[in-house]
Amino acid sequence: MAKIVHLLSDSTGETVSRIGSAALSLFEERVEKRLHIFLRSPAEIDAAIDEIRAAPGPVIVTMVDETLRRRVLDAAAELGVPATPVLQPVIAMLEAEFGAPARPRMGGQYVVDDLYYRRVDAIDYAMAMDDGALAQRLSRADVILSGVSRTSKTPTCIYLAVRGVKAANVPLIPGVEPPEALFEAAAKGVPVVGLTASPSRLAQIRSHRLEVIGHDRGAEYATLDQVRREVAEARLLFERIGAPVIDVTRRSIEETAAEIMAMLRAAGRA
Repeated sequence: MAKIVHLLSDSTGETVSRIGSAALSLFEERVEKRLHIFLRSPAEIDAAIDEIRAAPGPVIVTMVDETLRRRVLDAAAELGVPATPVLQPVIAMLEAEFGAPARPRMGGQYVVDDLYYRRVDAIDYAMAMDDGALAQRLSRADVILSGVSRTSKTPTCIYLAVRGVKAANVPLIPGVEPPEALFEAAAKGVPVVGLTASPSRLAQIRSHRLEVIGHDRGAEYATLDQVRREVAEARLLFERIGAPVIDVTRRSIEETAAEIMAMLRAAGRA
């Protein structure tokens, strides 16, 4: 039976979800995470407490309003379930270091500033550039991701865009030369990163994809020999343009994006 962990937030829940997921990944127990978001009034807090009462489990809190946070912690104590306000130790440390009190602001990390608009622009750019569309815009990219089908180019571009990085997606299609704009952009100094994966894994993913859309799983697109040829040709292209290569076989989108951002920082482009 899965254990239950309650995640409480006064905003979108992204912060508490990430903290909870990071901590829970260290345990092998089956866990059901219950997310309670936009808790900004006593009534909303009480509704969340009722859910905790009905299904007891540890409580992780990232609420900044002290009165509402205390209401949750007191209720958890009465119910006999552990609860921790995970941001408070960090805030207390910074208050001591800065010699000034924190100013609680619900959702304060979501500020409409220059970075916000860069993110919006990057997301718009990533969507416009998906699958190699509008190749003439490649020179505007912060980074170009290229690779054969099913190497996670699109989700990686979107993930980077949320972090304000304009990432273009140039798919490599068997028998079709990459757009000349790719070579032109690379010559102008736009970083190109090649994404690859083991042929056996790609063949498996492609077979599943064909099955999902109702096509023959044995189509050439998903055969191991075909995938091997594509991966080998892609490697030759990456060597030709001097592009670093990331093997995504056992990497999450987050890990791939983190490595790309590290490359951009090292090159002074992020």
